[in-house]
Amino acid sequence: MRRSRPSAVVALTLSLLLSLSGCATRGGGVAPTDVAPAGAVRPHAITWLLSHPADGAVITTMRALAREYAAAHPGFRLDFVTTPDRPSYIQKYETLAAAGKLPELFDSDATPFARRLARAGRMMDAAALLRDFGLYDKYRPAALDYQRFDDGSLYLIPLEYQAEYFFYNKALLREAGVRVPTSLDDFPAMCRALRGAGVTPVALDGQDQWPLERYAALHPFRTAGPDYIRRLKLGEASLGDRTGRRAAEWLGTLGRAGCFQKGFSSVGYADAQNLFTSGRAAVYYTGTWDLASLATTALDAKVRDDVDFFTPPPTHDPVTASNEYVTPSGIGMAVNARTYDPLVRDFLKFALTRYPARYAAAGELAPTTDARTVVPDDATPLYARAIAAAGAVGKRIAMPWDTQLDPTSNTKFQQNLVLLVQGDMSPQAFVSTMDSVIRRNAPRYAR
Repeated sequence: MRRSRPSAVVALTLSLLLSLSGCATRGGGVAPTDVAPAGAVRPHAITWLLSHPADGAVITTMRALAREYAAAHPGFRLDFVTTPDRPSYIQKYETLAAAGKLPELFDSDATPFARRLARAGRMMDAAALLRDFGLYDKYRPAALDYQRFDDGSLYLIPLEYQAEYFFYNKALLREAGVRVPTSLDDFPAMCRALRGAGVTPVALDGQDQWPLERYAALHPFRTAGPDYIRRLKLGEASLGDRTGRRAAEWLGTLGRAGCFQKGFSSVGYADAQNLFTSGRAAVYYTGTWDLASLATTALDAKVRDDVDFFTPPPTHDPVTASNEYVTPSGIGMAVNARTYDPLVRDFLKFALTRYPARYAAAGELAPTTDARTVVPDDATPLYARAIAAAGAVGKRIAMPWDTQLDPTSNTKFQQNLVLLVQGDMSPQAFVSTMDSVIRRNAPRYAR
């Protein structure tokens, strides 16, 4: 989801993919909808190219399931090729795709690049696969919708479900004399008050770039709805319109109000989180994947009882509901149509049927509705409340822009966002520059 890589690699992979379009099953395999191929289940080793943390619940759960399957199917083995660093993973994934060397399973966001793979017949139809397993209707609609391409097709299987919130320190807001913002437009005033009280208003992981891009996506989602980014990346909307101008002006105002810590662009994930959990920052935007650090006894007792959360607030004139915001289901799992066979199908049915309950038992939100999260024994009340809110989201979700914009536009967008918030670029210059970049690169990549 978080990507940045050399333009030469992007150009190479894109040109090679374009040359592959229309060659659905070149090199063997099956058609994307042939989810139940004939033949015996003959155990053999398969590989999963993935970008999940090696010690995370997704891999540990799947590793255990693979061992169980192997015990009953001697000769089977699931090899994990893990690259947790997302930019490095994306470069590896796209290079292997262009060379036609992707393994049986591989991770991908629902990017324009992935859509080209699907159109070339390189990925199994995930909707058809899940229906064949009798699992499709058990998945959370939001988890599936996050993995869909713009045309509604589904080629990626969600293994997670998350909700993103603003966590905040009640004591720090109270001492600064401010309340939880009821509108995104209230953020600058909140930041000025907190800064005046000697507190860093908002902790931001600027090094990874995507957190700041979330702020850029939230405002247009509230004022124009989820369709805005789709129209923008196709050249059917412009940042120069009212929605885009207001978002750029709001971001510039956040910078002038001193919302983020000094030098935020070089601060990494761990340091940003520590700034909040140590009580030195009042607000921190993150997702339910961080509950183990924010809502258990692992959190410093000095701030533990003061941590709460609020969902992304509306603007003064919203078109989306308060329970509609970013609810990602993580990077999805794609199934290679070229290597799909009875063994791959049999293992996936075995694993995906059992996966949600096992995953939820680890304190995680499963992508299906039939698996209840087991709240850890050391959890604070905040843990269960955050889980409950994630289960009550609306129908429309805010898509992260880093999975929607083409790589060239996204890289430039992230770079210029930093300049905008630092005050080194005006909102007008940001809008003009980005409109030019998107207009030049996005439509040909997204179509």
